[in-house]
Amino acid sequence: MNDPPVGEHPEGEPPWLTPTALAWVERILASHQRAFGRPLLAGTGPTRDRRQAAQELFAAATVVLAHDGGADPRFVYANAAALRLWQRPWRQMVGLPSRLSAAPGQRHERSAALARAQQEAIADYSGIRVDSRGRRFRLEGARLWSLTGERGEPAGQAAAFDRWWWLEGCTPPPVSATTNA
Repeated sequence: MNDPPVGEHPEGEPPWLTPTALAWVERILASHQRAFGRPLLAGTGPTRDRRQAAQELFAAATVVLAHDGGADPRFVYANAAALRLWQRPWRQMVGLPSRLSAAPGQRHERSAALARAQQEAIADYSGIRVDSRGRRFRLEGARLWSLTGERGEPAGQAAAFDRWWWLEGCTPPPVSATTNA
């Protein structure tokens, strides 16, 4: 696939609906189905319109992120829930090295879990992450799985979770429009 640079999108088109983002959404959804034997989104299937599926995934309450398969993987997808949690707009989150989503002290544990998820999908991962302002939060019950390309080749990894809380007396940030490109 000849993708434009990560984070680029045509003027006026939401970045999560670009052809590149739509291709990543298809990988995320199909790979989740293969890894866990159930859809990530209710009602998704091979006949669902890809733009509708992308809009539903972007709007989902469950946090969903994905990174590519590079040597220093970079985020290629983050839905609105992820953008709010990490307090980053799309253009700052997509393209960010995914290791930076964890505090330096948690990166080894994160890396080990991702290595394990390359062998088998993980259905109940817990860990500590850090938002763009340095506030730490704990996530629980996350699913981690590998993404595959059109010919079954490794194409990165994804995570989804809906249970998390702030640590060390952190309070949630005010709701803002961080999903804008």
